Amino acid sequence: MDNFSPAEQALIEVWETHTAAEFAHKDADEAIATMTDNPVLVHVPVGTGASGKEPLRRFYRDVFIPNMPPDVELELLSRTAGEKRVIDEFIMHMTHSVRMDWFVPGVEATGRRLAVPTVGIIAFEGGKISSEHIYWDQATVLIQLGLLDESLPALGAKQVDRLLNRDAPANELIVKFAKP
Repeated sequence: MDNFSPAEQALIEVWETHTAAEFAHKDADEAIATMTDNPVLVHVPVGTGASGKEPLRRFYRDVFIPNMPPDVELELLSRTAGEKRVIDEFIMHMTHSVRMDWFVPGVEATGRRLAVPTVGIIAFEGGKISSEHIYWDQATVLIQLGLLDESLPALGAKQVDRLLNRDAPANELIVKFAKP
């Protein structure tokens, strides 16, 4: 993607090892090994995650990893790295084939396909991950799952269109909700 310094590349490699542990290897201990002694995970839209090594290990082991759809795919759009941070913008693609209390608490599997623009802000201390702040638009998720009225001013799955194609239509909600 971009040219990163050796120090930035080292952080990226830790982050990629971490995400591989979660999504490919499905190994909580391997994920925790990439983190400081007092890490924090916050899934900002729903407030899920944990603080501290053992609570976060349990969260990964008991909530996050076992409740991850088998077809989840992270499509990286952009990456910024600095002295103590990696910021990834990506689209999380998956089928809501399992209950995912870490993502949509209390909602049983709908079988619907999701495309969710997501941003991860990953902080580091001493070469290890100290925090993950993961952001997505919960309205687009709820519309895609059929749980939020599509007549509301939110895009649902169409939210990714302009991220993937700069020539995709813009301002559709302004037009849709324009006063006559």
